[in-house]
Amino acid sequence: MEIILASGSPRRSDLMKQAGLEFRVSVCNTDESYDENMTPAEIVMELSLRKADAVFDKEMPEKDTVVVAADTIVAMDDEILGKPKDRNDAVRMLNKLSGKKHQVYTGVTLYYYVNDRVFIENFADCADVYFRELSQETIASYVDSWEPMDKAGAYGIQGLGAILVDKIDGDYYTIVGLPISKVYHSIKNNLK
Repeated sequence: MEIILASGSPRRSDLMKQAGLEFRVSVCNTDESYDENMTPAEIVMELSLRKADAVFDKEMPEKDTVVVAADTIVAMDDEILGKPKDRNDAVRMLNKLSGKKHQVYTGVTLYYYVNDRVFIENFADCADVYFRELSQETIASYVDSWEPMDKAGAYGIQGLGAILVDKIDGDYYTIVGLPISKVYHSIKNNLK
C-alpha cells in the first residue's frame, strides 16, 4: 500500500518516519475557513478531511493507497488560538496561556483506496496542556526566539516551548500534530 502524507509539516514527517512508515509527501492548498459554531474537534476533523480529499483528488491513485492528513488547533475558553499574526499577538497568547490549562486538538483523516473501494477514517484527539506561570521576561525571550511565530497557540512543545509546559494529560504526539500510534495501527489494520 502506498502511503501519502498530505502535510508539509516536518514534525509530522518525522513522526511517520519514527513509526517506521514509508511514505511520500503531497500537499494542496485548501480553504481553512470554518463555521464559528463548530466545536474545536469538528473544526480539525473538517480541515483534515479537506486536506485529504484535495490530495486524493490530485493523486488519483490506481493502486492501494492511504492519504494521511491532519490539522491541529489550540483552544482555551472557547477561543481558537491560531498562529500569531505578529510579535504582539504571540505575547498576548502566551500571557493568556500562562498558569492555565488549555486544549490541543488534532484531527486526522485517513483516506483509503483499497481493493477498488474508498473508505475514510476521520477522528479528533484532544490533550490538555498545563502551562507554568510565565514571567514577562520568559515570554519576551521565547517570542524573540521566533519559534512561536508559525505555531498554533504561539508555542511548540517539541522545541524550546517545552520549558513553558508544566504537565500534559493526553497523547504528547497529538500536541506535536499527529497522534502517531492511532495512525500507525489504523494503517496496519487496513493492510490485512
